[in-house]
This record gives sequence, C-alpha cells and structure tokens, in this order.
Amino acid sequence: MLRQFALNTTASHCHEKAIDQQQTARTDVAIIGAGVVGLTLACALRHSGLSVAVIEAQSQAKAAARERAYAISPMSARIFQQMGLWEQVGPYITHFQRVRMSDAEYGKAVNFYPTDSPVDAVYYGAEHRVLIQALQGLATNIHRITAYYDTTLTDIQATATDTRLLLECDGERQTLHTKLLVGADGARSKIRDYAGIRTSGWAYWQSCITTVLAPAKSHQNTAYEKFWPSGPFAILPIPGNRCQVVWTAPHAEAEAMLALPEDAFMAKLRRRYGDGMGDLMMVKPPMMFPVRLMHSHRYVQPGIALIGDSAHCCHPVGGQGLNMGIRDAAALAKVLHAAHARQEPIGHIRVLKRYERWRRTENWLILAMTDLLNRLFSNRLLPLLWLRRTGFWVIEHVVPLKRMILRVMTGFFGRQPII
Repeated sequence: MLRQFALNTTASHCHEKAIDQQQTARTDVAIIGAGVVGLTLACALRHSGLSVAVIEAQSQAKAAARERAYAISPMSARIFQQMGLWEQVGPYITHFQRVRMSDAEYGKAVNFYPTDSPVDAVYYGAEHRVLIQALQGLATNIHRITAYYDTTLTDIQATATDTRLLLECDGERQTLHTKLLVGADGARSKIRDYAGIRTSGWAYWQSCITTVLAPAKSHQNTAYEKFWPSGPFAILPIPGNRCQVVWTAPHAEAEAMLALPEDAFMAKLRRRYGDGMGDLMMVKPPMMFPVRLMHSHRYVQPGIALIGDSAHCCHPVGGQGLNMGIRDAAALAKVLHAAHARQEPIGHIRVLKRYERWRRTENWLILAMTDLLNRLFSNRLLPLLWLRRTGFWVIEHVVPLKRMILRVMTGFFGRQPII
C-alpha cells in the first residue's frame, strides 16, 4: 500500500545526527512525532537493544517552543524518574501541595493533599519547554536513537515483515526501513489514517481558553479545579509564582471572550478566578482550542502501533490527556523490550496486542470518567446539583474513597507501566 502524506513543513536540517551518504537506512522502531509522548517512548527503549528513529516535521527548537504547561501525574513523574530525568526537571516544576475541587460558588470543596497520595505531591505543574528539552537532551546522548527534525514523511509502503518510509529534507530523499511504525503524531494522526484505523467520539460544545498569569500573592503550590455550569475552570501553579489557566466555555462564549480587549478579558477572568491571590497580571496572551473526545477502535495492527493523542483524546478536565500518553509510551516500551529479549518479532500482531490489551481498557475508563465529570458539572439541573454537592461532602469525609479516587487520577490504579 502506498499513500501520500502532506505534513506541510519547511525543512532546514534533517536530524541532529548527520545523515551519511547512504540514502537507505534501517531501524527497529520508527516513531512519527517528537513530542513529549514520542520522545518518552524513544528514551524508554534505551536499554532494550532496539534501534530507534524519531521523525518530526518541525525543527528541534520549534518542537520545544510550545507555550503550554501540563498537570503531570505522580505516575508520569515516576516514569521520568526511572529514565533518569527527574533530577534534571524536578527543580523546574511545581509540586502541588493541594488540589482543591469545588462546584462554582458552593462553599464546600474536596481537597487532596500529599498525605492522600503515595508520593510527595498530589500532582506536578510542568511547562512543555522543560519536559521536551530534557527528553531531547537524553535522546541525543543515546547512540541507538536517531532523531530526524524538519523532515517530511512522504510515502509508506508495507510488507509482511518490513515497512519502508520515504523521508524528505532540504529537497533530499532518504529511505528508512523499520520493523515497527509508531504513530505519536497527535489527534489528526497521519499514521492512524494510513492504517485505516477508525475512531469513535464527538466534539464537545465547548472550547478551552488558556493563558498564563502572575498573581500578586503566592499561589502556595495549590491547584484549583472549579466546576461552573459553562465548563471547568482550572488554575495550575507553575514555577516563578505563575499560574496557567484552562478556562472551558461554550464555543460562542469562548470566541467572544477571546475577541475582547485585554482589560475587559481580564475583568471577566478575575470574576471567575477569585481574589484569593490578589491582583492578576497577564504573562502570555490567551489562546483557544476546541475540545473533543476520541478513541481509536484499535491501537495496533501488524507493524503499526498508536500512542498518545493518536490513539485517544479526552476533555482536559482532571489533567489526564498527556499522562495517558506517557503511560502508553512506557507500556509499549516494556512490551517491546520483553519481546525483543525473547527474540520475538516486535512488529508481530501477537506482540502488539499485549500493549493494546494493557492500555485500551484503562484509557477507555479515563475517557468515560472525564466525560462524566464534564457533563455532571456543566449544567444547572437541580437533581444533579444536589447529587454532586452531596458527593463532594462524601468524598471529602470518607478518606479511603478519596484516596482511591486519587489513585485512579494519578495513574496508580491498575497495572503500572514501570520501565
């Protein structure tokens, strides 16, 4: 099968390790997408004995320049720790000492503390730049990883045992043969489309506005998830006493807010944010993105696997999206490492199904949980209002229940992909 890809990138250099004169190369695993999830998989395979190629349409600098912060779960932190990255990124992230969930103006709330968690923080706040630069640096120092940046994937042709990738950079072409092709190329995955893997899901009636603020008072390493009828409003503390806001609202309302002058926008935001941290200063201009739920019918087929947003997307409530992808990457790495040690063909469907069985059910449960949370709180129906506020009281006062919920939210429920 031969298909064309249109990734629309302007190439300036092909990869950080120079391409030699030979225009045909081979690798065991080819990962399309050098974001956090793709590079996590590459680095997690460092002791597997497998050679890895990472192919990215953007330049290395542009891939690291994304203005975004994430809520990183303790399980994701443990995966980074086992890869030797935590000492490098730890000083540049925020350890959440409290996560406070509340229902609009209702006075009662659920508070999660490190004492409810198996580690020293409830969650962590990390900027994209910090994570991706650490992963890029580690990948550079692993001789079995070759990273191709500013490189377009133009053709794919698969046989029963081999996949041929045609790459283009600076007008030059190179053929790369691989045993396993991994799609880590996001929600609009070209690899998923090439494989003909169908998806289920829907677009929400909401969009998200994100911006970074500097409050006058300390954020005290506290994260907030405030549920309003129009959608969740999250405040994520990040280093430098800054906070990233993720403001969910119906599409028309979000577009209208984004079109406001800065003073008017900040006035609306302050009313939603509250005055507990004093005056607020905008550090980065607001951006908007639509919200959708998507789940692939399959994660694998012979010679192909999907991880991260290529396989699933969820509502941002609860900060689950990137963490699911990191666990996908660690789980796939563990499956491939074990298969290679047993001299099994890593692209065989029997091997890849082990990864799919491991991750697909858990991811489905997380998708369902985030969808339920959003629908339960994004309304004014009195029976649901009574139910959720009663539920808040129960969760806050029944400690074993609170700790079980936190284990699910932080990735410690079920099989753990420790590498």
